[in-house]
Amino acid sequence: MASNSTPKSLGFSMPAEWSEHEATWLSWPKNELTYPSDIIGAVEKTYCKMIASLQVGEKVKLLVDSEKEEERVQKILAANGTNDSNVLFHRIKSADVWMRDYGPTFLLHKQSGKKAAVRWIFNAWGGKYDDLIPDNETGDKIAANAECEIFRPNIVMEGGSIDVNGEGAVLTTEQCLLNKNRNPNLAREKIESYLADYLGVSDIVWLGEGIAGDDTDGHIDDFARFAGKKTVVCAYEENASDPNHKPLAEAHSILAELFETIKLPMPLPIIDPVENRRLPASYANFYIGNKCVLLPVFGDKNDKAAQEIMQSCFPKREIISIPSKELVYGYGGIHCVTQQEPKGR
Repeated sequence: MASNSTPKSLGFSMPAEWSEHEATWLSWPKNELTYPSDIIGAVEKTYCKMIASLQVGEKVKLLVDSEKEEERVQKILAANGTNDSNVLFHRIKSADVWMRDYGPTFLLHKQSGKKAAVRWIFNAWGGKYDDLIPDNETGDKIAANAECEIFRPNIVMEGGSIDVNGEGAVLTTEQCLLNKNRNPNLAREKIESYLADYLGVSDIVWLGEGIAGDDTDGHIDDFARFAGKKTVVCAYEENASDPNHKPLAEAHSILAELFETIKLPMPLPIIDPVENRRLPASYANFYIGNKCVLLPVFGDKNDKAAQEIMQSCFPKREIISIPSKELVYGYGGIHCVTQQEPKGR
C-alpha cells in the first residue's frame, strides 16, 4: 500500500536501533566478487555467529536465493553449532549482502505502534556497482513481505548514511547526502526536508567526511553512532598522520557540543595485500540487537578497549565480539549487513 502523505504528517518516525525488534534481516553471502572463494568460508562462519547471537532475543529473517540454497545454509548453520530456531528463511533473490542500504527503513506510529516502511531508491552508492543495482528491487520485496504501509520519497538514500536516537535527531554526512552521485538536483535544504518528513526527525546533525577505505562516500555508521538518547560514540584516530585523524576530530568537535560524546578508538589500518587497498575497519559499525550488541573486532590491540566502552554504553546487553576481518574485505561490516524491523504494538 502506497501513500501520498508523509510519515511525519501521519505520526510515524524511525525508532532508535535499541528499541525492541520484531526481527533482524540478513542476506546470506554468496557474491564471489565481494567475497572470493578463499574468504567466503570465514564470512559464512561470521554469519553463523551473528545469527546464533541474535536468535536468542529476536527472529532472524534470512534471505536465500532458492530452496537449494536454503538447504545448504541449514547445513552450514548446523555444522557451526547454530540451530535454525527463530530463523525464518525467505526465498528472495539478492545480488549481495548489504541489507542496511537496500533494505527498507522501518517506522512506527508514535501513538498506535503501527509499523510502516520507507523505500528509498538504491543506486549502488552512486552507480559504483552496476551489478548490485538490482538489489533496489530486493528492498521492495522485503518491504512487501512486512505487510505494512510503504512510503516512497523517490530519492536515493542508503540506511547506512543515517543514524537516529528516536527522539527527533539524526546524524548524517555531507560527503554522502550532498554527493552529486545521489540526488544531484536536491539542495541541502530539500534533503533536510526529506529527512524530516520521512524519518520523523526535527534535528539534523551534519558531519563532514567518513573514514578512509569506505566506498559508500562517508556513511555515518562507520564512525558516529547513537548509543543513547543523548549519547553518541564517535571513532577517533590518535595517529595524526593517518587520513582519519582530521575528519574524526572534526566530527567529535561538532558532536561534543550537542551530546555526551564518547571516544571509540580505531583499529590499526587493515590493508588488502592483493589490491593494496585500505578496508573500512571500524568498531563503530556495531549492531544493537534485543539482547546483545554485535561488535566487530579485528585481532587488534584496541579490541578490548572497544569492548569495554560498548559494555559501558549498553550495560543490560551482552557485548558479543564478532571477528570481522573477512567481512570488512567486502567494504562493509556488521551494521552494513543487518536491518532491524521494529516490533509493532
